[in-house]
Amino acid sequence: MKGVGVMGHQLLQEAKNMQEEVVAWRRDLHRIPEIGIKLPQTVAYVTEKLAEIGVPYEVYEDCSCVVGMIGKGGKCILLRGDMDGLPVEEASEVPFASTNGCMHACGHDMHAATLLSVAKLLKVHEQELKGTVKLIFQSGEETFAGAKAAVERGVLENPKVDAAFAMHVFAAMPSKMLGYGICSMAAVYGFKIIVTGKGCHGSTPEQGVDPITVGAHILLGLQELISREISAFDEATLTVGHFEGGSTANVIPEKAVLEGTLRTFKPEVRAYIIQRIHEITETVAKVYRASAEIEVLSDVPSVICDANMAEEVCKSVHAVDEELSIWPKLRAMGSEDFAFYSEKVPAMYLGIGAGVPDQSKWAAQHNPKILFNEDVLPYSAAIYTQVAMDWLEAHQ
Repeated sequence: MKGVGVMGHQLLQEAKNMQEEVVAWRRDLHRIPEIGIKLPQTVAYVTEKLAEIGVPYEVYEDCSCVVGMIGKGGKCILLRGDMDGLPVEEASEVPFASTNGCMHACGHDMHAATLLSVAKLLKVHEQELKGTVKLIFQSGEETFAGAKAAVERGVLENPKVDAAFAMHVFAAMPSKMLGYGICSMAAVYGFKIIVTGKGCHGSTPEQGVDPITVGAHILLGLQELISREISAFDEATLTVGHFEGGSTANVIPEKAVLEGTLRTFKPEVRAYIIQRIHEITETVAKVYRASAEIEVLSDVPSVICDANMAEEVCKSVHAVDEELSIWPKLRAMGSEDFAFYSEKVPAMYLGIGAGVPDQSKWAAQHNPKILFNEDVLPYSAAIYTQVAMDWLEAHQ
């Protein structure tokens, strides 16, 4: 690959020269977090900057995804940057903190700002590209809806995408450290169980069917799935994080609701547990004279990295800075909707450390006090750009 080496160092320097501008972009985005797949303010900001850079783009209005295009003809590589926030009240105390009740507590503002700087770098080097780079500023990663919506909208077509690449910042990981795994992020199955009983006065429970009691027995049954039916060698976790029923102390309600999430790696383990969730829910409800239905809230496969592409990407990373450390055993129970791209085309997903210098201030993703080290922004931008240029050159 001709791009490896001098070009990598050059791209890093060019990215560092843009640091002040990219930090400003990131902080602007940090102030206006939006959630889900409707991000009007964020889309307006990103499209304004793309227009200034001179990158043509299309907006998928139904899912607030912005797709930019650089280069022409040849193979096509997709670079993903998500840009949605979380319904978290910010407590970081940074001067550019959000005040709208939501927060970029997972660093997606960093991702969007990075991809804008990648657009600027690629535009400068457009004549050197041996194909086409498709940039997607994606909504709804936190709700697992954005990537699926973009794929259904045709983001992998016109031109046809031949490979995909994405990075994610991690605040509790040293800067200049990266990680990946062939199966790096778990599949997720999110579910909602609605238990219907028979409401009555709390003084005469025999006249009703208590859906709260039924829900409690279902909850206990689900919790025992992992500890008693799944081997310790088969990574799986099941959490019911929402259980709601009733509104007052002396009334047995008509309904109770449980919401949970299952994370797995092996398809056969996933299928077995999903089957048992349904069996336990239906059987327990029937035993206690209630009924229950299950709604699927999310159904996302594992993020699978292509082994050949992983090898190529690692070479590109070291071309940017040979001192960057790459840990090849990333395997997290968290999930990522980048999986909807990786199941369609060869893909690579990298985590990059963005821990601030004071380690006592490190916090996990989604924490209201989380801080991200903005010094990693030029490294991320240079890596994205180098990967795209190298991959296109190698596969032209």
